[in-house]
Amino acid sequence: MSRVIAFCALLLAAVLGYLHIDSRPAWAPFAIEKPVFNSDETQEFEAIEISKSSRLSKQALPTKTAPVILRMDWLPDTGAPSVHAASLIALKDGAIRAFWFAGSREGAPDVVINTAVYDPRATRWSAPTVVMDRVGAERGLSRYIAKLGNPVPARMADGRMQLFFVTVSIGGWAGSSISTMISDDEGLTWSQPQRLITSPLINLSTLVKSPPLQFADGRLGLPAYHEWIGRFGEFLRVEASQVIDKRRMSSGRGAIQPVVFVDGEQEASAFFRQTRSSSQLKQVPVSDTKDAGQSWKVSEDLAIPNPNSALAALTLASGARVMVLNNIETGRYRLVMVMRAAQSSPWKVIQTLEDDESLANDQRREYSYPYLISANGNDVHLVYTWDRKKIRHVYFPSTWFKQALEKPEVQ
Repeated sequence: MSRVIAFCALLLAAVLGYLHIDSRPAWAPFAIEKPVFNSDETQEFEAIEISKSSRLSKQALPTKTAPVILRMDWLPDTGAPSVHAASLIALKDGAIRAFWFAGSREGAPDVVINTAVYDPRATRWSAPTVVMDRVGAERGLSRYIAKLGNPVPARMADGRMQLFFVTVSIGGWAGSSISTMISDDEGLTWSQPQRLITSPLINLSTLVKSPPLQFADGRLGLPAYHEWIGRFGEFLRVEASQVIDKRRMSSGRGAIQPVVFVDGEQEASAFFRQTRSSSQLKQVPVSDTKDAGQSWKVSEDLAIPNPNSALAALTLASGARVMVLNNIETGRYRLVMVMRAAQSSPWKVIQTLEDDESLANDQRREYSYPYLISANGNDVHLVYTWDRKKIRHVYFPSTWFKQALEKPEVQ
């Protein structure tokens, strides 16, 4: 009898799922991004000297004109021994808000999601505050929460700020789901969290790491990924706290944490963190779409090494594309910025951010989980995990990129 009831429940869920899919709105094209916020940061930072302790390569600094200075600092210290997964969003007044998680270790019950605001004119961060902790997530979601992770902010079509983050109720990260909340005041206060429903059957093992995209109809395209049974990318079409549709971006067990470059209203390319078996190539997997994300086709790998580590991607207003990644096959001790001026030009390393190759294996640190944004389409803010103890913040003025393209590749 119990088997009959279970079968009927599954059949009902399948019918409801089909009706839900059949009633979805028509798929909209990508919105072609245009800079919204203005920033005077380029002039602010050009007079600031780089720290002597910086590992940035001197080869990337201009020589023909006055030096263009990179600004480096740290996200505020919360006293937590472990920090990870920082992200950024530009505010309407030109400031930058950061999010990251901190606790005794990744996945621990004491992990909280923090936030702080960077004032580009004063060149300093505000004191950190807690956006969400495990107990608050439990109360808001009305379900047991074991751990939190991976905050990712977005700008909604109506101007409000939305934050996606990962929650786990049972098991490891493979048992996770995505939750979200909305702010009407640029991240000062937040609505109650809501859980995204990505499946009418088993709403488990969906995570987020990379920034969302805008559709022309105002909805968000959220790159996500799955880690249970398979490891693959998914593209969620989101309206507020509702998943309107989702499409698989890769297959099998070899590609997660997609970042997306939009090529036009219908075309885009997704680059992935590879999670392949030891016998397969340790390069960057790629998928392409020709119909604004409705379907994705696996393409040829990007021939840059990837050691099972996340990458960050950004398109500048000039059309130049920037990525930050660990360009080695094993470990996370080297982190570089690569760039190409146009879609047909090759990628080249324009900045070595961190490199512990000369150190013994047990002395090498981890530099991982980069995240990139631009406040005005020309400059770039980067954050990344520094040995799980700190979050590094680097500011790249627009003039720095113009000169970087003219220089030979950094070795």
